[in-house]
Amino acid sequence: MFANFLRPSNLSKKMMRVIFTIYLAVTCVITSLQFASEYLKTQDSIVNELKQLEETVLGPISTSLWQYDQNQIEVLVDGLIKMPIIAGVDILDQHGENLISSRSYPTGSTPLSVFNTKSDLNWELNGEEIFLGSVTLYSSSEVVLDRVLFGFALIAITAFIKLTILFWLFIWAFNRYLASPLKELMTQVDEVQASQNISKRINLTNIENNELRQLQEHMNDMLSSMERDRNRLLEDEQSKRDNLEHAVAQRTKELQVLNEKLKDLAARDSLTGVLNRGSFFETAQHLLILSQRQKSTASFVLMDLDHFKIVNDTYGHFIGDKVLIHFTKTIRNFLRKSDLFGRVGGEEFAIFLPDTDSDIAFKLAEKIRKVISDSTLEIDGIVVNYTVSLGIESSDPTDASIIELFKRADVKLYGAKDKGRDHVER
Repeated sequence: MFANFLRPSNLSKKMMRVIFTIYLAVTCVITSLQFASEYLKTQDSIVNELKQLEETVLGPISTSLWQYDQNQIEVLVDGLIKMPIIAGVDILDQHGENLISSRSYPTGSTPLSVFNTKSDLNWELNGEEIFLGSVTLYSSSEVVLDRVLFGFALIAITAFIKLTILFWLFIWAFNRYLASPLKELMTQVDEVQASQNISKRINLTNIENNELRQLQEHMNDMLSSMERDRNRLLEDEQSKRDNLEHAVAQRTKELQVLNEKLKDLAARDSLTGVLNRGSFFETAQHLLILSQRQKSTASFVLMDLDHFKIVNDTYGHFIGDKVLIHFTKTIRNFLRKSDLFGRVGGEEFAIFLPDTDSDIAFKLAEKIRKVISDSTLEIDGIVVNYTVSLGIESSDPTDASIIELFKRADVKLYGAKDKGRDHVER
């Protein structure tokens, strides 16, 4: 019976296992809370005893410290250690140096938890208190467990007895009102299936007017309609299957096209059509690793349109967007198919040039700077001139991160701006 409970083979036993498991879990939680509550109450009681004991020994220890009577202090500490609730004693002088440190447990076997109380040691002289040091009394979880062991055992035994009784009551109730009727129902269903006789009906014995009776009636109604519907279903099945396969194939094709479009949109900047920041850095990282494996130099060109905020503020964001589009179209004329071009900020763009050293990258950047500087953009009768500042950084054999290359190029870009903008810095 217990093995069937652990590995249920039918619905009723599974329900019984779920309900009993929930009850077991709740019981364990409540019992654990009782354990924790009893433990904490006992610990608080021991802490109060430590405080009372501490108040008792403060005077003698202070007197011994004032009189420099080390033997008397050691005798007091030995007496404290022998007390059942004391797990350790620390006495510190006024400088925080340890005078005496004693424990009731061996050095290598520290209790699960240790708690303490600490008080200052003072001596009154001519109406003035003189700080002599401090005393700390320790107790441990072992002391607490010794006191609550009987209570813990009683709670555990009570919980076990309740669980055992309820377990067998659960088994009896489920077998009587659910498992047996369901077993009879399954047997009769198997008989109907084996006989292939749709006219046969299910008739449960000793069944009350409940959900099982309603289930029996519904199943009998189902048997009545099965023969009538079987031929129609067989005829429709092939037609529906063909239509479904065609629809699935068509939908799959549409989804593939849509996924490709979404993938491209996710990787591109919606305004300029170049790679967005995430896609640019991800692809550039792969190209940098490839360049390092091939022991070739790659260059990173970081570009920022000069005074672009003034363009937006003066002519509006529509004109600003046209400037960004004009800039990207102009840059593309200078790039190879292997070069990577992306928008990494509002008016900030980057080019990753594989197999390109600093000199070639500088020549390319200078061409870009000059073409942009010489270009004139006319939009709705408005003439816009703008310039760009560029920072160049080339990789070395130790570079493994495109972000580090970007940071160095960013420093060069700020250097170009500091030199008056419309400048290339490498």
